[in-house]
Amino acid sequence: MSQSEPVSVRILDRDYTVGVEPDERDSLTAAARMLDARMREIRGNNRMAAVDRVAVLAALNLAHEMQLLRDQLAEQQRRFQSTLGDLNRRLDHAIDSTR
Repeated sequence: MSQSEPVSVRILDRDYTVGVEPDERDSLTAAARMLDARMREIRGNNRMAAVDRVAVLAALNLAHEMQLLRDQLAEQQRRFQSTLGDLNRRLDHAIDSTR
């Protein structure tokens, strides 16, 4: 059983320590870099922007992107299932034709 280890990340000039499984460390640091970049993009040149507002907007943008990806995945799965069903019907028909 693996054990959580502390990892320090820097987001918008603030340090945070997060417990993470060793095999998830790289993914967490990549996510922190992405969040930091998104927050900096939202904040822009306005250094006085409230950090909590910037964080909420960044979280909303990322959640929206994730929802779009989920919707795309669901549509791909629906098309795959439809194609698979069609192929199964064709295969059944071909097998019945040979009998």
